[in-house]
Amino acid sequence: MQWLHGALLIVFACSLFGSVFYSVRYRRQQARKARGIDAAKMNMSMGAMLVSISLIQLFLFEGSSVRVIVGLVMLLLGLFNLFAGIRNYGLYNRIKE
Repeated sequence: MQWLHGALLIVFACSLFGSVFYSVRYRRQQARKARGIDAAKMNMSMGAMLVSISLIQLFLFEGSSVRVIVGLVMLLLGLFNLFAGIRNYGLYNRIKE
């Protein structure tokens, strides 16, 4: 169980770094395609971060009903962000400048 905790913390830290990095890049970009791609990567990173937080909540702590509900809501939000980021990345990647 200790390896799961470590792996989830590494995923959380990497996705947090990716979210901040792509957020800063998104705000500094001028081109529409580059902004869209950075926003999509930010969504994917944020989705991975929310999924890792929810898995930490669900598997590594004792299960109270509030913790389970919050974990499931975060899991759904994370999966939605992952899906939206992957979809938007594909759309913006096909745009010709």
